[in-house]
Amino acid sequence: MSAELSPSQQIELRRQRDEGALAVRLSGVRLDRGTRTVLSGIDLAVPRGSVTAVLGPSGSGKSTLLAALTGELVPAAGSVEVFGQPVPQRQRALLELRKSIGVLLQGNGLLTDLTVAENVALPLRAHTDLPTPVIRRLVDMKLHAVGLRTAADLYPRELSGGMARRVALARALALDPPLMIYDEPLTGLDPIASGVIMSLISRLNDSLGLTSIIVTHHVHETLPVADRAIVIANGRIVFSGTPAELEATQDPLVLQFLRGEPDGPIAFDSASRTEAA
Repeated sequence: MSAELSPSQQIELRRQRDEGALAVRLSGVRLDRGTRTVLSGIDLAVPRGSVTAVLGPSGSGKSTLLAALTGELVPAAGSVEVFGQPVPQRQRALLELRKSIGVLLQGNGLLTDLTVAENVALPLRAHTDLPTPVIRRLVDMKLHAVGLRTAADLYPRELSGGMARRVALARALALDPPLMIYDEPLTGLDPIASGVIMSLISRLNDSLGLTSIIVTHHVHETLPVADRAIVIANGRIVFSGTPAELEATQDPLVLQFLRGEPDGPIAFDSASRTEAA
């Protein structure tokens, strides 16, 4: 029988277990755009298998945060880790990391001259040496997962907004990434299509064992599928907790965002936000 662990060894073991349970960790991160600080003092831990909603008003820095997760933007201070490893700066290592991150773009990013199936196959053709029959089978599986297998031969211009968003989701899932990032997934969608997308995100997260980060300002549509929520405003994280805790908050800054009030501690004009950051 092995000797009993000392208190310091037990603490280290718990730390290692906690680290292994995290998909994303940001510690003391400051993000700049040129000479302007967009976000500062950002500490964020995203557990594996969770759905985390990153909420905030337009221009608050949500997309800037995503740029740090994918390695597009190098932090001016602090550290960003994905699955326990620092986000690399060397191009080849960064490309390998990005294969493990699926991103659903706000504008879908579908190529108009390619069919639905060809759009979904694009990452597989670019990043694998799989034979064509295998790629076709994988594309069929991804389209089936989002309920669009019969739309394989259509072009993006023949799709509704909700269908196009689901095709973009199928493409983001093509390489089976363990981490999914959704950048404003409900932009431009009607309430029914929004409900379909959020239900799909939740179902895929559970069935595929994903970790999902949803960046959005659509609070009421997103909270029902989220395990954790953070709110970004005035260049920092102003709330972090469960959806129930968010809905019960009395913080005036958070309440202003949730209620959509024009006047309050969150400045409306960008100049004021810059000064506050």
